[in-house]
Amino acid sequence: METTPLPPLAFWGTPDTVFARLEGAWDLDRTIESKATMTGMAGFTRLETCQLKYREDGRIRLPDGQSFDGHREYVYERSPDGFSVFFAETPLRLFHDIAIVREGDALVGAAGHLCVADQYDSIYRFLADGTFVVEHLVKGPRKDYLSRTVFKRRGL
Repeated sequence: METTPLPPLAFWGTPDTVFARLEGAWDLDRTIESKATMTGMAGFTRLETCQLKYREDGRIRLPDGQSFDGHREYVYERSPDGFSVFFAETPLRLFHDIAIVREGDALVGAAGHLCVADQYDSIYRFLADGTFVVEHLVKGPRKDYLSRTVFKRRGL
């Protein structure tokens, strides 16, 4: 029996094209269940090393009404089946490797990372509408939450 290959997702293409399509500016909307929300902007900028520098800046709001500015940085590097995410430190330190596969109408990658005694289980979903979602389920003696961030290309 012959199978017909699935068509590529309109914006993301195939697992091996996702990395290149991250470059640029994104609006972000994050919810950290029962703890905070964040809205802002994220950017992926190409470095001379062919890596992408990720930086997010936004406004964090706590349930009690307090708010403040926050930012975070990572370095992304292409890998054969997806990408690796590093903490933006010198030297770079691996956060996790994401291998991307087709799952229905999305491209999906997942990984885990143990930070001292807290486990981070992460899922990246690249959706057919050009958005992507990153979820971090964090469990351990000091942390217990789900962070969900939706990214939408700026200007769309």
